[in-house]
Amino acid sequence: MQVLQVQIAVQADPAEVGRARRWTRSRLSGCGFGPDTSLSEALVLVVSELVTNAVVHTGTPAVLRLQFPVGPDAGRHPVRVEVADASDQPPRPRHAPGEATNGRGLELVENLCDDWGWYPDGSGKRVWCEIKPQPLGSDEPLLGCAAVLTLEPLLVS
Repeated sequence: MQVLQVQIAVQADPAEVGRARRWTRSRLSGCGFGPDTSLSEALVLVVSELVTNAVVHTGTPAVLRLQFPVGPDAGRHPVRVEVADASDQPPRPRHAPGEATNGRGLELVENLCDDWGWYPDGSGKRVWCEIKPQPLGSDEPLLGCAAVLTLEPLLVS
């Protein structure tokens, strides 16, 4: 399998999260993913959450990396997002109570992605996740029923 890998440095500034989202949309478009597809929307949200965790919770710059499968069998392989930062502290999923306005980032990542995790990387860490593209012509939602029920209380009307 061939992979197209692109990356961007992100400064330790919350304003960089918006820049990371715009950059991700641009890369998705450049790789042929429509902006309104479930995969694109999920990837932009995941990038937003992981970059936020890196720059806000660690206070350090980060590197955002996207890996797109290419070639004839690309649709059978996941798109991978990685965010590396200089903190050696592992990500800690939290379960925010009721109306709390934060603390749900890794819960969203877990529910939107097929797989995710982290590992030490030099003196810091790398948090990664993967989302498999849906088959062409599939009307099936990106999230299964269990994930929708888990996320339903988090949705804003």
